[in-house]
Amino acid sequence: MRRRPPPQRDAERRDRAVGGDFSSTGEREAPPAGGTQSRSEDVIEGRNPIAEALRAGRTIRKILVSATGRPHGTLAEILATARRLGIPIQPVDPRRLDAIAQTRVHQGVVAFLSSRPLLSLEALLSSAWARGKPFLVLLDGIEDPHNLGAILRSAEAAGAHGAVIPRHRAAGLSPAVEKAAAGALAHLPVAQVPNMTRAVDACKSAGLATVAAHADAPIDYDAVPLVPPIALVVGSEGRGVSRLVREHCDRTVRIPMRGRIASLNSSVAAALLLYEVVRHTKSEA
Repeated sequence: MRRRPPPQRDAERRDRAVGGDFSSTGEREAPPAGGTQSRSEDVIEGRNPIAEALRAGRTIRKILVSATGRPHGTLAEILATARRLGIPIQPVDPRRLDAIAQTRVHQGVVAFLSSRPLLSLEALLSSAWARGKPFLVLLDGIEDPHNLGAILRSAEAAGAHGAVIPRHRAAGLSPAVEKAAAGALAHLPVAQVPNMTRAVDACKSAGLATVAAHADAPIDYDAVPLVPPIALVVGSEGRGVSRLVREHCDRTVRIPMRGRIASLNSSVAAALLLYEVVRHTKSEA
């Protein structure tokens, strides 16, 4: 009867199976998502997100690039910038990138960086007021990483000063979110809070109007002046903004649905509200 290898040896074999090895510096590479990696947000995948991270001055400790590709365009720029900044570049087998990448759309390059510093809500509000009248978006229970990334992308494009996400029962800033955000996280501050209801109250205390999207709201979103200082509150597709959070907001607004479909994708709904703020701000100017 064959003896089963000790648990430690089993773990070592699993590490090798998912592609973990030692770099030329002797540092053990973080195992890929799906293995034993504990902080998936330490990885950025794809050319545009990595290029934006470099432009924004994010601290990248290593870049893995496909050994079979021929760098051109954005990838060539990434590698040139990395060399200039002294960031180690390691050519690897494409299968290694497939094992590390959570999105499977890494475009031949993955970057490992220092943990993203999430702000406190107090710090976000302070920095927002320093830039003018605060324009924030609070995301209540967005669990799909692609929706979260798309909302953060729209928020940055609309000129929002930051976003607020809950610590529990919601998507975190994973590689899938980084990918969907298409580089927006390099520029958009994000705060994480333990309680979204208290976050709404804190925004109100700081002088922001709080407006939540809700299907049964009494008034359409374009019938009220959505102007900064303001915090828009958007919920998930299935549950929407929770009842308690809605009750703590100054008002709720609805997006009218003229067809047979009852609701919009949360990222689309958020984009409509964000750009309604832009429209009003532009008209005021």
